[in-house]
Amino acid sequence: MNQARSAVLDSTAVPRFGVGVRFRYDQTRAAWVLLAPERMFVPDAQAVEVLKLVDGSRSLAAIVDSLAARYAAPAEVIAADVAALLQNLSEKGAIRW
Repeated sequence: MNQARSAVLDSTAVPRFGVGVRFRYDQTRAAWVLLAPERMFVPDAQAVEVLKLVDGSRSLAAIVDSLAARYAAPAEVIAADVAALLQNLSEKGAIRW
């Protein structure tokens, strides 16, 4: 198991944007974008809400708790979705642990 994947399984892991990666609202596209060197990701509405909570100090568990409280949804379901999203972005170099 690679290090990034094992970090996702740990609820105390703290995701942060990768080197050179910026998350911002793009006026031209009227959408949130994740800009990485020579790449751009346009996350869907659910991913945007997760990415807004990635600040380099919140743990995976804190992000899940915040979303579960905001949307009155089961933390277990949210945790699986958030972990999958962040792991996918980690594999693409946009998120680091």
